[in-house]
Amino acid sequence: MAKFPIDEFKGRITPFYYYDLGLLHTTLDALKAAVGQSPFHVHYALKANTNPAVLKLVVEAGLGADCVSMGEIRAAIEAGFNPEGIFFAGVGKSDAEIDYALANRIGCFNVESLPELELIAEMAADKSMVANVALRVNPNIDAHTHHYITTGLEENKFGIALEMLDDAVALCLRQPNLHLYGLHFHIGSQITDLEPYRILCNRINKLVADYASKGIRFNVLNVGGGLGVDYDDPDGNPIPNFKAFFDVFRENLDLAPGQQLHFELGRSLVAQCGSLITKVLYVKEGVGKKFAIVDAGMTDLIRPALYQAHHKIENITSASATTDVYDVVGPICESSDCFGKDETLPLTRRGDLLALRSAGAYGEIMAMGYNMRPLPSSFVR
Repeated sequence: MAKFPIDEFKGRITPFYYYDLGLLHTTLDALKAAVGQSPFHVHYALKANTNPAVLKLVVEAGLGADCVSMGEIRAAIEAGFNPEGIFFAGVGKSDAEIDYALANRIGCFNVESLPELELIAEMAADKSMVANVALRVNPNIDAHTHHYITTGLEENKFGIALEMLDDAVALCLRQPNLHLYGLHFHIGSQITDLEPYRILCNRINKLVADYASKGIRFNVLNVGGGLGVDYDDPDGNPIPNFKAFFDVFRENLDLAPGQQLHFELGRSLVAQCGSLITKVLYVKEGVGKKFAIVDAGMTDLIRPALYQAHHKIENITSASATTDVYDVVGPICESSDCFGKDETLPLTRRGDLLALRSAGAYGEIMAMGYNMRPLPSSFVR
């Protein structure tokens, strides 16, 4: 079990997010070591976590930013990210968001449709600007992850179908206010089998070679992110195998001289440094069940309800050597408000603190006010 500063938790209002900045720092060091001197550029996906303390360390590590809204672009700029290192993705960018991104001279738009290309060109012309664009290609690759977080299949809303890519490239080349900067791909999230990335490399190689034969070269290839983490054993595997991940691209992707490869990693950087700390309100005896009812709910950590995801649950204050089995549930009036069924925990009583591990990504950032509940606070150390 990870060490938690229990004494510092005393008196704090629960639930709250706890961030181990030491682990985050170590993770970022491991990332930089794995990148080495290669032409790889990593952008942090702000959608995973925008806690100011987290962003501060990411900025200090020298990463770029992957943003999917005007709010995220603003947060990135306020945190100190270089605007030239900000890439703006998303299938539904609004006029106001595009205007804001242009005004702040971000590095690149990852574009997902011909109508979006036309709008960016028009708005860039109004500002007498040339916008860098990377065309997001839907490569029709199954990432073998949850159907809500797969993004690279033809049935998904994301990206430009391969059959329509020529039209998008032609539009870029004839628009004076667009610079065709590169191609962008993203096949899904929480990917633990690296084989889909090898398939992606082969698809990219063929695509790039086809365009090179027509005299079209891309300065940047962006392969997105999606690298998964170990939710079952966060202490045994606190840091993903970044080297194995990057080696897939080193060994399988044919980069041309001077061509850059960009990545957009989020979960793999911040998930393991965060835990949701919640207090046990009641232990309820059911018929053949015991329920540990906690003060955190799906409003504070929605992943179990939304994705049927499981976070390792630990009782961090019980000293009992005896264990029992509990369903760990929240107070929301929804049957989906359940963090874990049949969890084996030390004997648990009212007032104990539980830690829901690996909650640094898509935890605090997705908290909401359903049932008029206040948003959780955070505590960093």
